[in-house]
Amino acid sequence: DEGEMFTRPGILVDAFPSPYPNEEAARYANGGANPPDLSVYTTAKHEGIDYIFALLLGYRDPPAGIEVRDGLYYNVYFPGGLIGMPNPLHSDGLVDYEDGTPCTKSQMAKDVVNFLCWAAEPAHDERKLIGLKAISACAVGTFIVGFWYRSMWIGFKTRRIDFTKAVM
Repeated sequence: DEGEMFTRPGILVDAFPSPYPNEEAARYANGGANPPDLSVYTTAKHEGIDYIFALLLGYRDPPAGIEVRDGLYYNVYFPGGLIGMPNPLHSDGLVDYEDGTPCTKSQMAKDVVNFLCWAAEPAHDERKLIGLKAISACAVGTFIVGFWYRSMWIGFKTRRIDFTKAVM
């Protein structure tokens, strides 16, 4: 082993690599703005799922009186209204669904949001299943212990004790 780096096939719990080598390259490629990791928004931001869904569908023409400089786009749901990300869902029909689902902007935005939720916590479903198994085991254990307690101590609880006067 000479300490050489290697690559391996990815697994489901691997983090997605950044498309940029560092923050400066990301800012340069995006007009001075560092793009956020939207998969973190789904869990870290209050109502992050709804925010990303609305952000993907919120691109409009700017209202009268608002000037939009080159490289910015108007989005009603983005704070300040101007965003550096172009509209990723610019038209219907960008994806072909195998099951015949109509490919609308809202359907594609829903798919993106669901994917980002999974990317934020890939072990979420497995963790919930383990929790369900643990709660079920505790319930069964409680039932068994309760049954044992009743059967073991029933004789002592129903015993009648008579006190008689001692003869002296």
